[in-house]
Amino acid sequence: MQKRNTQTSALFKQQLTDWELARVNYAGLKTVKTKSFTFDNFEVKVQFNPARMVSSGAKVDAKTIAERKCFLCTANLPAEQRCIDAGDYTILVNPFPIFPEHFTIPHKEHIEQQIKPYFTDMLELAETLDQYVVFYNGPKCGASAPDHLHFQAGTKNFLPLIKDYKNLKSQHGELIEKGNNYELFSLKNYLRTVLCIESNTILDAKIAFEKLFVQFQTENKTEPMMNIVCSYEKGNWFTFILPRANFRPWQYSVEGDQQLLVSPATVEMSGIFITPIESHFEKITKEDIISIFEQSSL
Repeated sequence: MQKRNTQTSALFKQQLTDWELARVNYAGLKTVKTKSFTFDNFEVKVQFNPARMVSSGAKVDAKTIAERKCFLCTANLPAEQRCIDAGDYTILVNPFPIFPEHFTIPHKEHIEQQIKPYFTDMLELAETLDQYVVFYNGPKCGASAPDHLHFQAGTKNFLPLIKDYKNLKSQHGELIEKGNNYELFSLKNYLRTVLCIESNTILDAKIAFEKLFVQFQTENKTEPMMNIVCSYEKGNWFTFILPRANFRPWQYSVEGDQQLLVSPATVEMSGIFITPIESHFEKITKEDIISIFEQSSL
């Protein structure tokens, strides 16, 4: 399958030259404040990133979505924003970054955010963008455009989850199921539920994923809440499923000194908490991290 790494990297460089919003926000990443909390065998990082207020503070209720223009539809993109073709998708530089290189990958059609019919698309994107990780925010657990199908991609090895899995698998990995060309593991003692499908074929990864999808699906048959990360390495796909219990913790909406504007999506569930407000960055504690994971993870 044809790689798109070179094209994508070129798009990134071009947009930082020609698009002031992107240039300013990526330059801002170099000065963001970060800190880490150490647990038994891993760390959780916290990043003060004011540019992410657009996402962390986004209103995603049905009324708000219906009243605004979709910012992922081609007709509504800023004049400065460019894209490259990726089959049924386009690749855009995300102007409100978390990763050193951060992209949004919307479907060319305005269809709702959903994973099951498009899971193999995600794996194909991960293969063609193998210098990056590709990830998915469910419509009710992190997607700021739940009305428009999209994935995101970011700098490889930036998310602690990827490194943690490799380091902790031998001690804390539990083999749940083994198929012809896939293995399903869970990661224990990690504050949140993590399942990983390791596969050397897209078809077998799809079989394993759909088994999980059915198990997590409730009686109303809507999409189960989940965040997903996919990394392609040397002919193998590593697909991490992070099942969710809730969208935002009580700390998000409480008023006063206890408020923490942390809106858990894939990045947070993968070990980097984003706080767009500096005072919240300063006061967040290890106990808050534990509490937010307990509320967010299924």
